[in-house]
Amino acid sequence: MFEQDTICAVATAAGGAIGIVRISGPDAIAIADKVFQGRESLCGVRSHTLHFGRIVTADGGTLDEVLASVFKAPHSYTGEDSVEFSCHGSRFILQELCRLLVAHGCRGAEPGEFTRRAFLNRRLDLAQAEAVADVIASDSAASHRLAMRQMRGEYSSGLKALRNELTELASLLELELDFSDHEDLEFVDREVLMDKCQHLEDEISSLADTFSVGNAIKNGISVAIIGSPNVGKSTLLNALVHENRAIVSEVQGTTRDTVDATVTLSSHTFRFIDTAGLRKTDDVVEQMGIERSIRAAKDAQIVLLLSDGNSSFPVFVASEGQTVIKVLTKSDIASSHDSPTTGSASEDAPPCLSVSALKGRGMDTLENTLVRVADSLYASNSCDIIVTNIRHYHSLLKSKASLQRVSEGLRQGIPSEFVAQDLRQCLSALSEILGGEIVADDILGTVFSKFCIGK
Repeated sequence: MFEQDTICAVATAAGGAIGIVRISGPDAIAIADKVFQGRESLCGVRSHTLHFGRIVTADGGTLDEVLASVFKAPHSYTGEDSVEFSCHGSRFILQELCRLLVAHGCRGAEPGEFTRRAFLNRRLDLAQAEAVADVIASDSAASHRLAMRQMRGEYSSGLKALRNELTELASLLELELDFSDHEDLEFVDREVLMDKCQHLEDEISSLADTFSVGNAIKNGISVAIIGSPNVGKSTLLNALVHENRAIVSEVQGTTRDTVDATVTLSSHTFRFIDTAGLRKTDDVVEQMGIERSIRAAKDAQIVLLLSDGNSSFPVFVASEGQTVIKVLTKSDIASSHDSPTTGSASEDAPPCLSVSALKGRGMDTLENTLVRVADSLYASNSCDIIVTNIRHYHSLLKSKASLQRVSEGLRQGIPSEFVAQDLRQCLSALSEILGGEIVADDILGTVFSKFCIGK
């Protein structure tokens, strides 16, 4: 449990016109009132009200004119008494205000401590708390949409429904254990239990499978650019991200390692990976780069196969769910190319595209094609909720593995007490996502250490 003290911190990024200092804890309103002078004392005002006044320094001077927002427990972000001072964004003003609050009894907040208190006071579950950080970090409409759904509790509701089904299953076995002195007593047919287990395993597996889509939306859809040396890979990368991220040279083997850059197109974030030119070489360093290029292509959601018309397209077999787009480059130099079809794991593959990254020809078409592929990636997911967090993904895999042991135990006729133990582990793994009655300190430390101070 956290200390029952009062904390304060700057809650806004530096450099803005307006800054906010947040206070939370049992003495938040009383401490705020000591540095605030308005028409009335903050200690006597109603919750969810705004008050204009000034911050008074130790010598009676005025630090700044501010708006004080008062929130009384439990109806606040943290579930505690809270005050937010909105003042001018001067770094000096913000730091001096925090210093005054500390002098009157506040403690400087640790990273994520406000949200941690919201979780511990049951204002948010752990998944919702993590979503707060995702909302702050979102850099595309798609990632923002997912984070907001998670923060509002839609994601948690789906997981809670799944947990309730597991709890019901566990209760049947636990009931049998309570009457273990009655031989051959079964409260539910084993075939029914196995069917329930299989259903739950399928649901957990389907949910875990959404991580590839969720991770792509959250961190960027990976797009590997591969081809022979000097077909225009680096030039295309620079054109897609609108800056010179990769070195462009006519010398073969200039790009010896993967170079990546992120850009937002429409509502999606893409992570483009420029790779080393594919060719036979005795250069050890270049060969390592080529091997990394092949791995990057295998791991990417989208692969751009490049040819300038003078070389063939690289041979590449798309894996399931992976889209391959063939791109004919340097259309400003060679106006006539063959038009081979695009290889893709899907039947509605986009056609082969012709571009000139140097002149900007065909780039709009390529970008629109990438957006359509991203749209289809998102739309192909049939689950109502999508996993975007690697911690949640690992917990789901642990839960699935435990449930598989439950099914195997039921098939083999293993005693109920052993089956029940596996089911408890399944529930425990699932509860790690939402935060149950007991959450390990190391898990909480990992989650909230990623937050900024003031949130």
